[in-house]
Amino acid sequence: MHAAQGRQLRVVTTHLPPLVIENDDKNPGVLRELVDELCKRTLTSLKLEFVPWKRALFLATSMPATAIFPLTRLAEREAKFRWLAPLYEEHYMFLAARNGRFDVQHPEEMKARHIALLRGAAQAAILQDLGYRNIVEANSIEEIHRYLLKGMADAAFGERNIIQSSLQSRSAQTDFQVSAPVRTTTAWLAGSLDFDDATVQLFQRAKAAMDADGTSRRLLAKYNLL
Repeated sequence: MHAAQGRQLRVVTTHLPPLVIENDDKNPGVLRELVDELCKRTLTSLKLEFVPWKRALFLATSMPATAIFPLTRLAEREAKFRWLAPLYEEHYMFLAARNGRFDVQHPEEMKARHIALLRGAAQAAILQDLGYRNIVEANSIEEIHRYLLKGMADAAFGERNIIQSSLQSRSAQTDFQVSAPVRTTTAWLAGSLDFDDATVQLFQRAKAAMDADGTSRRLLAKYNLL
């Protein structure tokens, strides 16, 4: 994709409140608002599609001129995408039922337990790097909770604010407990490999300007994510 102003940007994502929220134009999620602002500043028209996360990854690696967010930047993904703009610092942690079989105070001793996560998510690589092998993939956050409630998984592994939002939406804060963050990464707006250098530089300059003028911080504060 060339950095011609006025071009349309196809972006794929999935429902990940409070970061990305489907069907809520008033409060669409902090990362959706960051991407909206990036498109405005680069004079790019945004065409956003909500799909399951694994399909979003497939589209961004198989279709031309397709971007994706929030994509965790990992070494094994480095050469598969063009990295357009850093969006958000992610803090990954474990979630488990109170009085369950997973001790969130000592997660390093729980490596034989079954851990649920979103299908296709970067958490799988992070867990494997940490030594966890019994990974249970789910198609949605709702399915992850169902696995926990039915005993199909001993714990879930996910991003701190996504986990907290999910618990609050279910009024389930007292039913579960969370670990301290065990890994911090950065989520990006990334593109398919046909994005050229000029486009990458255009988006990275726009994001740097948003950081410098306080726009990024203001949007994070709007969602209480500072």
